[in-house]
Amino acid sequence: MKGLDCVAKRKTKHVCQECGYESARWMGKCPSCNSWNTLVEEYVAPNKANQLTAGGLQSTSKPEKITAIASEKSPRITTSIKEFNRVLGGGVVPGSLVLIGGDPGIGKSTLLLQISASLAEKQLSVLYVSGEESTQQTKLRADRLGITADLLYVLAETNVFDIVQHIKESKPSLVVIDSIQTMFREEVTSAPGSVTQVRESTSEFMKIAKTYGIPIFLVGHVTKEGAIAGPRMLEHMVDAVLYFEGERHHTYRILRGVKNRFGSTNEMGIFEMKEEGLREVLNPSEIFLEERSQGASGSTVVASMEGTRPVLVEIQALISPSSFGNPRRMATGVDSNRVPLLMAVLEKRVGLMLQNQDAYIKVAGGVKLDEPAIDLAIAVSIASSFRDQPTRAEDIFIGEVGLTGEIRRVSRIEQRVQEAAKLGFKRVICSKNNLEGWTPPKSIDVVGVNTVQEALKIGVIK
Repeated sequence: MKGLDCVAKRKTKHVCQECGYESARWMGKCPSCNSWNTLVEEYVAPNKANQLTAGGLQSTSKPEKITAIASEKSPRITTSIKEFNRVLGGGVVPGSLVLIGGDPGIGKSTLLLQISASLAEKQLSVLYVSGEESTQQTKLRADRLGITADLLYVLAETNVFDIVQHIKESKPSLVVIDSIQTMFREEVTSAPGSVTQVRESTSEFMKIAKTYGIPIFLVGHVTKEGAIAGPRMLEHMVDAVLYFEGERHHTYRILRGVKNRFGSTNEMGIFEMKEEGLREVLNPSEIFLEERSQGASGSTVVASMEGTRPVLVEIQALISPSSFGNPRRMATGVDSNRVPLLMAVLEKRVGLMLQNQDAYIKVAGGVKLDEPAIDLAIAVSIASSFRDQPTRAEDIFIGEVGLTGEIRRVSRIEQRVQEAAKLGFKRVICSKNNLEGWTPPKSIDVVGVNTVQEALKIGVIK
């Protein structure tokens, strides 16, 4: 009878696998994120995991005056991969928790194994925990990458308690968890990869990182929409979120920082996938412009800021008469809502009849641009393709376009112009307001314009 009473009192809950919403009953549609068929039944443990982890670090802490707290600047741990150091803001911060996401097969494990090896070669002990591969499989990848560091330790384990014990005993300088979706805690009754398991496992690793000052890298799976799988609060728990992007069938990979408590956001690192591993690309502007067609209409170059780095990329536009009643507006690498807005400005302020034209916009090289400074380059590309008149190959277009057709100033114009001059461009067309307070290099001519119509008169060859 006692056993039957225990079974009867066992409680369940339904948790959304997308956002972590909890409900006492099953629902077809999650009321929080509006996702369908994502609520999964989970058992409620008698002793909640959050009660088990609430002790330790918090029980001994007391409020302190902020003026009485000693300022300590821990030196960053720098790797031999400069692009990775740039994205993190100068290196790995001791005690930080970093989440790295990306599509399957994009190279996340390869990148972290190379980073682990670079630190192990500097006489720093690294613990690489693999929950998806055996130690022999990890060794095969290490042999392919030419890794022979003695201080790189590999552990094939998915139990969080056992991993924590190894960390406490060995006290490594860096820990890699590959991946967080395979980890589980025994006191949590849900399956590995569920919202509860991911949240509680991350919470345990966060406590270890902050208590012992050990930086921990977490590899996170991504959904079909490209977001990191698991609850949204997972990105709020960690100190930095990095996305490893790129097409699997192309050689170039982009490591992009979308959150960083210890550095600048929107930093970008470029890598090239080789047979022997990932190789960093120190000058990405040359890579993005090396296959640019000369004398083709609809092609312009813009200097975009990715964090603290100026990157020159090519924007291509194809304008063709529409065969249907509703013309198509497609964009790759830029915000799709920005294309019809700029086309409306060109139609109203410049007089281009684009309402019956299909428009296709693409950023060459697979880069994603989201800053307003690319507006002028997109507008000039559209006008160039519509008129079938090319732009000058040595011109750069920088500026934000307003709804009245005016060209607005952009930030960090000096770095953009210096990058253009370094790659041999002869002229920059930007807002007149950007010409004040600085002196451009002698090798490049900076032309200020007030409206889109002025930019088209100067930049498009008739």
